[in-house]
Amino acid sequence: MWFGTRPLDGTDALVGSILAHSLLLAPGRKLRKGHALTSGDLSAMRSAGVEAITVAVPEAGDILEDEAAGRIADVFALDGFRREDVGTGRVNFHAEADGVLVVAPDRIDALNRIDPAITLATLPNHAHVRSGQMVATVKIIPFAVAGSLVETAVAEVRQPATIAVRPFRAGLKVAVVQTRVKGTKASVLDKTCRVTEARLTALSATLASESRTDHVADDLSAEIAARIAEADMVLVFGASAVTDRRDVVPQAIEKAGGSILHVGMPVDPGNLLVLGEIDGKPVIGAPGCARSPKENGFDWVLQRLCAGIAVTGEDIVAMGVGGLLTEIPVRPHPRETARPVDRK
Repeated sequence: MWFGTRPLDGTDALVGSILAHSLLLAPGRKLRKGHALTSGDLSAMRSAGVEAITVAVPEAGDILEDEAAGRIADVFALDGFRREDVGTGRVNFHAEADGVLVVAPDRIDALNRIDPAITLATLPNHAHVRSGQMVATVKIIPFAVAGSLVETAVAEVRQPATIAVRPFRAGLKVAVVQTRVKGTKASVLDKTCRVTEARLTALSATLASESRTDHVADDLSAEIAARIAEADMVLVFGASAVTDRRDVVPQAIEKAGGSILHVGMPVDPGNLLVLGEIDGKPVIGAPGCARSPKENGFDWVLQRLCAGIAVTGEDIVAMGVGGLLTEIPVRPHPRETARPVDRK
């Protein structure tokens, strides 16, 4: 594509070229950038005293911006989102249901490295998305781009599941088990139940049951075994935070016939999470911060599981970049010790 400034020389040589910048010819008459110029436009410009204009002129093999964006968008199967062609070289994708966005970062990076003229932007991988929310956009920067570049871009993202929205599984049954030690307040457990039920409702899941037992491995394992039989997932809120792989909550999961996939996570708040499973069903030892409705590492794991996305220890390890979240002020052990204010 040729781009530059050309004089209005009295001929129609510029007919079909693309106006690069909006131009006001007279009150109420404005030619917008991206407009393909006609002979009448050129005459009106001369009458308005315009002597030169900046234009883009497509060359052989070029594809105009809207068609280029459309061709790239065509390769995406509508996997949980709807497409919206909005013009000016842009195609947007919106989630059709609440769920989790899953993207292939390597493919998207490869497309964006082809040429600065071609771009694809998405929300972060595994973002929690709502129905109707924009999740991705294809944007062509210039008015036209070489067709060979478009074909290269298409090849990079043609594989399935480059972008997909995994909807939450409606009706997923989740059991909650809370443990107690001497001094545990019933009001704290009641609040935890309310906060957790609200979390699950937002993920289209159902709180199937809530039970309480002593913070003892044998008692807790019996309760977990009973609840996993009637639910798709069990959440365990321990009265005392997990401090070791051999602590009460991971020990109880194993005594109930389960296995431990990972203890701890590089997300703060959320460090003290335990991820296990029994007969293929997830069992999460929730960190203390999960008693708060504020976002924490527990949410990241729960959202994926509620969308039917398996979570492994390696997945948790990979959460460290971006894993420093907003502090929860009411935590018993905040990140920073309060410092005295210098009042001098």
